[in-house]
Amino acid sequence: MKVLYTDLDGTMVGPYGNFFAAGDHTPTLAPARALLELHRAGVALVLVSGRTRLQLQEAGLIFGADGFVAELGALVGWDHGRAVQVLPGSMPAGYGNRLPIEVMASLGLPQALFDRWPGRLQWHSPWHAGHEADAMLRGHVDVPEVEAWLAEQGLDWLRVRDNGVLPSSEWPGLDPGQTHIYHLMPDGLSKGAAVGWDLARRGLAPADAVAVGDSASDLGMAEHVGRMWVTANGAAPAHMPPLLAAARDAGADVRVTAEPVGVGWAEAVLASL
Repeated sequence: MKVLYTDLDGTMVGPYGNFFAAGDHTPTLAPARALLELHRAGVALVLVSGRTRLQLQEAGLIFGADGFVAELGALVGWDHGRAVQVLPGSMPAGYGNRLPIEVMASLGLPQALFDRWPGRLQWHSPWHAGHEADAMLRGHVDVPEVEAWLAEQGLDWLRVRDNGVLPSSEWPGLDPGQTHIYHLMPDGLSKGAAVGWDLARRGLAPADAVAVGDSASDLGMAEHVGRMWVTANGAAPAHMPPLLAAARDAGADVRVTAEPVGVGWAEAVLASL
């Protein structure tokens, strides 16, 4: 392993973004010890997240990251964030050099989605602020149903990415229920595609890389790396087992950790080392 691509929330960091909390909220040093061994081995750490470039630049300094993939694959950064490439995906060329989030706002999105699915979708406030390429939402909807509606509006170049389940199911303005984080973004953008782009930039092969994640969007990295780990909490939701099986059937080496969140992340890192 020469490079580790890892999701942050629900994977590397535990409940409420705490690097020192296990899945049951008890304190743990397991993730920190694994991170230390990763750096001692000289393996490059790349943070892959739905977070913005500024958030990942800061997190990268804290964790000693070599680079980042921001906004679910829309931006790739390296050299401690001093170099950043924006990937446009399938946004029509007629929109010019405008940022995807600006284009979506001009089209009345995502407000039209909130109106169409009241009580089931809203901004993932305040974490949605500062996004350049995607609209960060939370709620509980059927993704294929939403994408079919977008296609009916002539917006088939947009996709909804599921980036995992939030620890709380109670949010003002949302109907009670399991709450997911969603990213409305141009087709062709994904964590997996960005990882493939970054590996090519580094001159590395998939066999040189390992990825760790906890969601359906993370699983897209599996085809671009030698081994994909999914933390136990990520494999638990009902929609994940079929996706894990499909990835394995396609030839990906996908494994599930015994423990959830940071402790499971440490398990994956140490096993890979």
